[in-house]
Amino acid sequence: MADGQALDEVVRFTSDLIRIDTTNRGGGDCQERPAAEYAAALLAETGLEPLLLERTKGRTNVVARLEGTDPSADALLVHGHLDVVPAQAEDWSVHPFSGEIRDGVVWGRGAVDMKNMDAMILAVVRGWARLGVRPRRDLVIAFTADEEASAEDGSGFLADRHPELFEGCTEGISESGAFTFHDGSGRELYPIAAGERGTGWLKLTARGRAGHGSKVNRNNAVTHLAAAIARIGAHEWPIRLTPTVRAALTELAALYGIDADLDDLDGVDELLRKLGPAAALVDATVRNSANPTMLSAGYKVNVIPGEAVAYVDGRHLPGTEDEFRATLDHLTGPDVEWEFHHREVALQAPLDSVTYHRMRAAVEEFAPEGHVVPYCMSGGTDAKQFSRLGITGYGFAPLKLPEGFDYQALFHGVDERVPVEALHFGVRVLDRFLRTA
Repeated sequence: MADGQALDEVVRFTSDLIRIDTTNRGGGDCQERPAAEYAAALLAETGLEPLLLERTKGRTNVVARLEGTDPSADALLVHGHLDVVPAQAEDWSVHPFSGEIRDGVVWGRGAVDMKNMDAMILAVVRGWARLGVRPRRDLVIAFTADEEASAEDGSGFLADRHPELFEGCTEGISESGAFTFHDGSGRELYPIAAGERGTGWLKLTARGRAGHGSKVNRNNAVTHLAAAIARIGAHEWPIRLTPTVRAALTELAALYGIDADLDDLDGVDELLRKLGPAAALVDATVRNSANPTMLSAGYKVNVIPGEAVAYVDGRHLPGTEDEFRATLDHLTGPDVEWEFHHREVALQAPLDSVTYHRMRAAVEEFAPEGHVVPYCMSGGTDAKQFSRLGITGYGFAPLKLPEGFDYQALFHGVDERVPVEALHFGVRVLDRFLRTA
């Protein structure tokens, strides 16, 4: 059981990490090194020998290995990222990098994504050092840079250039799982992530005949691009159920007493309607998606440009990338070219693994009133890059949240914050799971 000092430290570490501004604006504009040095120093105090690794100056990653008691067991990767998305202070109730603790809540950018989990990992490992605890299997602890952009300076760099540090790792855990989801009717759900949609960020380019804005132009690049973007935005993607999403729908339907025939894909949208608020756990992952997000064309109102560019945030479920590509070929049409601006694989993790069952048991021990369900993330994490090393990733960053606390809305949102009691719960559950994982 985690000791009282670990419970105090997780709050302090979360606040301290928030105060270290690691805003990732993309394009290499970020400095994770101060946070990496902070985490490495705390690990070093336990007797571990953390490595600080950089592909680009200031874009620092931390990796350390904690040896387990069973040398024949596969190692487990426990990872979190140090960077955060931008925050505009004028929009917030408190300064986003204050780390303020007010009324039992820690405020600031990174409080849920994901300096809270970084702090939990540090608190658990330090607690074990005080108590003389060792896990069953080796734990490789990694704090990464650049997750909020391309991961090229973070997990991608580690997987490609330092695979030896992850020797023996077959599974990993990181963000976005085992948090309380309140369904509005008194039930508490705890989704554990066992999959991620693939990332397909797209660049669309339309070319036409440049000319004077007063002249008729049937080969207008802006018109071509606008038509393609309109088709993409209006497209209704078909239902595609992966094993994780199918299992999630099966468990949710049983929990709510709903008869569901998941072989009838035409009935899935109706099932989601019957699930009410709980449908939010799965409705973004029953199909692929493509959302136009950026447009760029022209330089003067009376000049028809010869080129127009757009960007689209595409996501595809495991096993559907070929269909995703073919659909984009059709939707863009003959007048618009498209290419991947950034691409990463979709992930699928088994639900019958010992690790998944032990995660479930750890949550149920400290939240016996809750209902653990599997789910697939609509977005992506560093687990994508670590999958190159054969590491199966799960989302497991436990938090017990009060009703009305919209955890998912606070990801990248204004007034990001996390209750102190949620951090305490996370440390207890993580401690319980990692001891026996």
